[in-house]
Amino acid sequence: MTLAAGVEGSSPALNITIFGLFVLVTLFVVFRASRNTKTASDYYAAGRAFTGPQNGVAIAGDYLSAASFLGIAGAIAVYGYDGFLYSIGFLVAWLIALLLVAELLRNTGKFTMGDVLAFRMKQRPVRAAAATSTLAVSFFYLLAQMAGAGGLVALLLGIESKAGQAAIIVIVGIIMIAYVLIGGMKGTTWVQIIKAALLIAGALAMTVWVLALYGFNFSGLLQGAVDKAGKAGEALLGPGNQYGKTGTTKLDFLSLGIALVLGTAGLPHVLMRFYTVPTAKEARRSVVWAIALIGVFYLFTLVLGYGAGALVGADKIKAAPGGVNSAAPLLALELGGPILLGLIAAIAFATILAVVAGLTITASASFAHDVYANVIKKGKASPASEVKVARITALVIGAVAILGGILANGQNIAFLVALAFAVAASANLPTILYSLFWKRFNTQGALWSIYGGLAVCVLLIVFSPAVSGKPVDPKTGKSASMIQGVDFHWFPLDNPGLVSIPVAFFLGWLGTVLSKEHNQKKYAEMEVRSLTGAGAEKAIAH
Repeated sequence: MTLAAGVEGSSPALNITIFGLFVLVTLFVVFRASRNTKTASDYYAAGRAFTGPQNGVAIAGDYLSAASFLGIAGAIAVYGYDGFLYSIGFLVAWLIALLLVAELLRNTGKFTMGDVLAFRMKQRPVRAAAATSTLAVSFFYLLAQMAGAGGLVALLLGIESKAGQAAIIVIVGIIMIAYVLIGGMKGTTWVQIIKAALLIAGALAMTVWVLALYGFNFSGLLQGAVDKAGKAGEALLGPGNQYGKTGTTKLDFLSLGIALVLGTAGLPHVLMRFYTVPTAKEARRSVVWAIALIGVFYLFTLVLGYGAGALVGADKIKAAPGGVNSAAPLLALELGGPILLGLIAAIAFATILAVVAGLTITASASFAHDVYANVIKKGKASPASEVKVARITALVIGAVAILGGILANGQNIAFLVALAFAVAASANLPTILYSLFWKRFNTQGALWSIYGGLAVCVLLIVFSPAVSGKPVDPKTGKSASMIQGVDFHWFPLDNPGLVSIPVAFFLGWLGTVLSKEHNQKKYAEMEVRSLTGAGAEKAIAH
């Protein structure tokens, strides 16, 4: 493993020092938070002690992942308009979470998505299915974050050997596990609040800096990006540079858009954040805060992406060790030299750490609460034993995430996250919406929808060009597929959302219609509770 500067002018020692300081500060915060983590409610839901604005900042911290910062900025720098479509999809998706899911979910559930889905159905099979889909979505999302860690370190420390990058992924995984084991949801939430503040502040500073170079004239910035790209420059300003050259790529874009817009309302680690506030009113406030912060950040990515295209150039970005994900760090180096690069790198690392911690606690809580406490122990597990199982599960998930991250290292992170969104939209969203809004919905419909949507989605991903079969790029000598040198794909689209999401909705309907089971009384209770909050955790009349 060499520590030669991966980017000319970069200072590996400075980068490591700044990141080390962040880890020390956040670990101190996590230790402080852990002193109040005594009950299962404290571990899973931070004692429902956060206000709407605090939780909104934490949601923004959870949601603005490495994909948002590194992947989207890179996609805009290289592809222009088509790259910004990721930002639009990620942001519009919040409207579905706000209007259809946030408040009703907060009122109906307790700790996990499984609480909502099993409310009026047979507990054990539905909870097992909910835990399975939560673990699957978390795994795909963790892949993206870990791949981001590997690519970022390759860029900043000049560690170009795969073994060196794998070692860094292992270190990130160990720190993430420490956050979750020590601090639970309260510690993780504070890490996310700190990280969101740093990320938005860092992006704001770079945005103002880039615009200042062009006299705060956005058109001038766009022209700079066009000029830097040479013959391919004009294509950056219109659609079709990445999606739209053929019929398949147009369908790919449609599939991606559907997955992004529908996926957010089915992401377990985002849904679980609604349980950390005391009332449904605060859940609504937290989503409004999150939308505002996330919307502003995505406007920043537009400037950062085109700024990287204008000041660094697409060719240099693609040739960097981290590939497309290197745009934001390279722009930081161009603007402020090694110090700004070190700060932005530390923020990007913080982003990865906070998101993987949120994912890990969600997946471990789902297994411990839904599978261990309610399926294996039939609801008779003590809170202490439940939290102990959650901590053991966090260790296992961390190990799996590390191995998966090593495998996915080098992939475009925004694209990997889009796969996680497709799994969430296929396995979770149909069942959540049917549970909340369809009176006739029953256990068989829930099981068919979750398992069917998950199986179809994962099957199509495995046999898609994303995993194997993409042509080799003559410049890099690599294929854009995850597995190099083989071709077993038969599904034409990179993202399966266009097929798997409608299939999941259909299976939920079909399973329900073919089963006579229907608990009218439980549905009426759920409807009253979801709309009024009566009987909900820490219910407060308002």
